Amino acid sequence: MLRRALEKEGHEVIEATNGKHCLEMLENHQPDCLFLDLLMPEMNGYEVLEALQHQGKHLPVVVVTADIQDTSRERCLNLGAIAVLNKPPKPQELKIILQHIQIINGGDC
Repeated sequence: MLRRALEKEGHEVIEATNGKHCLEMLENHQPDCLFLDLLMPEMNGYEVLEALQHQGKHLPVVVVTADIQDTSRERCLNLGAIAVLNKPPKPQELKIILQHIQIINGGDC
């Protein structure tokens, strides 16, 4: 659903099958942003955020999760996520986040 919404807005989307695959893909691709789930096989979203932080990668990351706990949201933000959206994200929320990412990236998104 998220993929369709992003493509509808004219964005190219590449998908990873799990957290480990995500990090591998980031070695070969340079996306403008990353939408990340917390619950994934092999490496969860927290582990991906920690790995990105450890590698010094500066990439706008938006966590999209069903977890509504404040502690989870805070942990994601402390690990470098720029936003945490609840599943399913509302179209207006996505537009606002994409505009924010565009500003972060200096007009690219």
